[in-house]
Amino acid sequence: MANMVLGNKEFFKGIGQIKYEGPQTDNPLAYRWYDEQRVVAGKTMKAHLCFAVAYWHSFCGNGGDPFGGATHIFPWDEKSDAVARAKDKMDAAFEFITKVNFPFYCFHDVDVVDHTSDVAENEKRLQALTAYAKEKQAASGVKLLWGTANLFSHRRYMNGAATNPDFSVLAHAGAQVKAALDATIALGGENYVFWGGREGYMTLLNTNMKREQEHLARFLHTAKDYARQQGFKGNFFIEPKPCEPTKHQYDYDAATVIGFLRKYDLLQDFKLNLEVNHATLAGHTFQHELQVAIDEGLLGSMDANRGDYQNGWDTDQFPNNINEITEAMLIILEGGGFKGGGINFDAKIRRNSTDPADLFHAHIGGADTFARSLLVADNILQHSDYKKIRADRYASYNSGKGQEFEAGKLNLEDLRNIAAASGEPSVISGKQEYLENLINRYI
Repeated sequence: MANMVLGNKEFFKGIGQIKYEGPQTDNPLAYRWYDEQRVVAGKTMKAHLCFAVAYWHSFCGNGGDPFGGATHIFPWDEKSDAVARAKDKMDAAFEFITKVNFPFYCFHDVDVVDHTSDVAENEKRLQALTAYAKEKQAASGVKLLWGTANLFSHRRYMNGAATNPDFSVLAHAGAQVKAALDATIALGGENYVFWGGREGYMTLLNTNMKREQEHLARFLHTAKDYARQQGFKGNFFIEPKPCEPTKHQYDYDAATVIGFLRKYDLLQDFKLNLEVNHATLAGHTFQHELQVAIDEGLLGSMDANRGDYQNGWDTDQFPNNINEITEAMLIILEGGGFKGGGINFDAKIRRNSTDPADLFHAHIGGADTFARSLLVADNILQHSDYKKIRADRYASYNSGKGQEFEAGKLNLEDLRNIAAASGEPSVISGKQEYLENLINRYI
């Protein structure tokens, strides 16, 4: 369990460290399913799930939207000096992270401390907060799952960062990434993420797509080479998203990113950080994106959230659908888990959720949803006929002509002759409804 760390002021008064109390508890500030030391499929829940708190939504997101201003007024945002204000925010962050007893956190550079238009001043500020975060990590035992640079909010990035048609903007992006990498390395960050929120286009009328993607690849190589020279041993992650804020983003979905990494010789160092809501925006289920990444050995990490079925944008709500998460955990367990990352709650409480406890309820519910789904998925794999049904569907390829086909020993004429000799194939059920009921039965 993490050591609870408080600053000079307690920001979440009246709330102690969240502990596991079991499924029968009525305590809303306790875990019902997330028992971090419980062993499932050979590993503790803590090791399977590697939960992380997202700095941006939890401590920076003020509830504002295009139709109204801030509704979350934070007591850690009161000081006028940027560094002092950022230290208060970090005090609040580590208080919260250690109270929910998560082992990791994630950040963008501008989440940690406000940036200016002066490169040197930004570096100075981030270095000061990096040193402060190092103290907090040492006192708490909390680690940095990944760091990243925000290359999408500032107006200079309205036409992209690494894909911007203006080289001077790309240079500013490089300066930001260098500083964010330096901070990540100094804090012992286990991974570094690139999310191309503006790396795409609004219209092809003014876009040289080929050149922009080449610039993006060169930029990723340049950042990767710098980090390796500084001794960074962790993974680099690309986070796919099809659109929003741009009309079309070059990191559209898992398959697109894998193709990009393969084309530009980045597969050795890069893996994928998949987000649930980004998958649905791309017209996929999250399970689909997980399977694509796992089949290539590239599932690095995930951002946990959900979208609203009635809305067509990235609502970033906390996950609560046990059925859907169980399907995801089946894929993750069978695929061997994450390669370097974990589960970061890239989710925000609603605009009208204004009590300090709301942030706790959100993370408790999200963690319990994943923990319970992990248990259900493991039970399905260990005790049901789930794996057998899936294996039996492909049994015709395990011997005879099917096996010869997989081995590349049959040509098209061979297939024609086999079809003519064997006649019309039998109709074999896919048993979809049975399998859907099986998941509900184990829940």
